[in-house]
Amino acid sequence: MDATKKRVAIVGAGASGLTACKHALAKGFRPVVFEAAGDGVGGVWRRTLASTRLQTPAFAYRFSDFPWPADVSGAEVFPRHDQVVEYLAAYARRHGVTECVRFGCKVLAAEYAGVPDEEAAAWERWSGNGEAFGDGSGEWLLTVQHPGSEATQIHRVDFLILCTGRFSGVAHTPTFPPNRGPEVFHGQVLHSMDYSNMGHAAADELIRGKRVAVVGSGKSAFDTVAECAAANGGRYPCAMICRSGRWMVNGGFVWGVSLGHLFCNRLAELTVHKPGEGLALALLAILLTPLRWLLSKLAETYFKMQIPMEKHGMVPEESFAGSMSGCRLGVLPDKFYDRVEEGSILIKRARSFSFCTDGLVLDDDDTGERVDADVVVLATGFRGDQKLTDMFVSATFKQQIVAAPLYRQCVHPRIPQMAVIGYTENLTSIYTFEMMAKWVAHLLAGAFRLPSVVRMEASAAEWDEHLAMRRHGEGGGGKPCLGGVSTWYNDEMCRDMGYEPRRKKGILAATLVSSEV
Repeated sequence: MDATKKRVAIVGAGASGLTACKHALAKGFRPVVFEAAGDGVGGVWRRTLASTRLQTPAFAYRFSDFPWPADVSGAEVFPRHDQVVEYLAAYARRHGVTECVRFGCKVLAAEYAGVPDEEAAAWERWSGNGEAFGDGSGEWLLTVQHPGSEATQIHRVDFLILCTGRFSGVAHTPTFPPNRGPEVFHGQVLHSMDYSNMGHAAADELIRGKRVAVVGSGKSAFDTVAECAAANGGRYPCAMICRSGRWMVNGGFVWGVSLGHLFCNRLAELTVHKPGEGLALALLAILLTPLRWLLSKLAETYFKMQIPMEKHGMVPEESFAGSMSGCRLGVLPDKFYDRVEEGSILIKRARSFSFCTDGLVLDDDDTGERVDADVVVLATGFRGDQKLTDMFVSATFKQQIVAAPLYRQCVHPRIPQMAVIGYTENLTSIYTFEMMAKWVAHLLAGAFRLPSVVRMEASAAEWDEHLAMRRHGEGGGGKPCLGGVSTWYNDEMCRDMGYEPRRKKGILAATLVSSEV
């Protein structure tokens, strides 16, 4: 196969799209990357709050072959969003990815041509023969809108890689009974996505000198509240409306030990159940459950000592280990609880909320507490599934992409010649994206063939059942996360590609050091 003659398209130039392109280039392909933004690579990192930082230390969030600059590589350094953008841009320049990106080009639709949907659905092997390009008769037709024009153009490609992410594009917003929603509010209501996209100067102008209420308890909610409090102080306190607390920590270490060493290595994964683990490992996980409970309690005790969450009623109901497994751990903004103490942040716990003319009503629509506001920011998550469904022309593919899980978190068993990278995340997502990109590049190069559709669906369903147990929390009903089984996942990917999973030298290193460090 002449890789240079195969047309590969990648949608998105965020972290997942960049590494997908890099690894496709390494296998001899010449992919085209369509990026809707016209101002550079970096994805959501280019459109975020001024105060946003990485949620993991720099040493744990990096591509395997591209270290951070020396000034941002310390163990306790959480790089700023602009430093992340520059790191991703430098990675793209280093590996020749930038030349492949077509900026300002938005993919509006993707249509598979070659065989009818019904025939593709009846295949016993993915793409007909288990190979990336099938028998060569199928192709994708991409409708692309180019910069500075309303006109569109059709691009034909042999393989499509979607790297559109989960945290942009389609906002998840609550629904309300009649006369209880934003329509009755006399102020301004916007989603945190729109607030982030405004630009730093416009966002500051929106909130300065205003009574702001932020709904949500995730990272974007904490960051937005912190920005509002810094802008307005105690004169116009920012109200944070949340259903429950969230584990927001002030560092990546517990009594000097990295969280990765406690929860993200082979030893830690022996304490949890894993997809396809077998009887022996299942019994071992049961026996080691007290060890996981102990590690979780040690972490909880440490952070409760460090952060006054108990004093302000923000102790999470979920265990720390559960938060790690579900990718619901965040880094607390600087001086957050100092601003709570000084009165520039007001924390309001509520099971529900609705709107009134001058703000919000908490819990009960008639007698509940009222929160006056001029601006309400809904930090209520995103609908990553809708971004995927909106991409397809085929009604069958629209239904299939969300109705059934992805094999190896990358390939849908019933949708040919297409992969998704970055939909499933991890605590150190960039490494997971890189592993997915390597796997897809090997598939493109013919290094392995996929099993039967039946086997793919069975494996994907088993993984989905496992991940579903950790898929809950505020905002969009949760998200698939490999937090508790990332090493197990990496091992499967390595075996597919023909590599030895245990790559570290020495038993202690292989057991105690995270595979993502």
